[in-house]
Amino acid sequence: MTVGLCTVELFIPDGHSLKEKRQVLQSLKTRLRDKFNLSVAEVGDQDLWQKAVLGLACVANESAHVNQVLDQAVNLIQSVPAIQLLRSRIEFL
Repeated sequence: MTVGLCTVELFIPDGHSLKEKRQVLQSLKTRLRDKFNLSVAEVGDQDLWQKAVLGLACVANESAHVNQVLDQAVNLIQSVPAIQLLRSRIEFL
């Protein structure tokens, strides 16, 4: 069993309030959960309007599959026009 963790730091240029930030993040988290069956949570910078840190987790039998799923999730995040990906890091447990 392989557990993959991905931490992504995001910049939300149009986030002028915490409410706007939450709307963007909720939409993104729902898409990630539905498309990739990932566990997703906001794990940092929760009080900042334009910055967010998300944690994504994936469990599978093979590390290659975990890596592929997390790479595809990062690519999806990069394709969202309302969000800029600042940094991403993938770890295996």
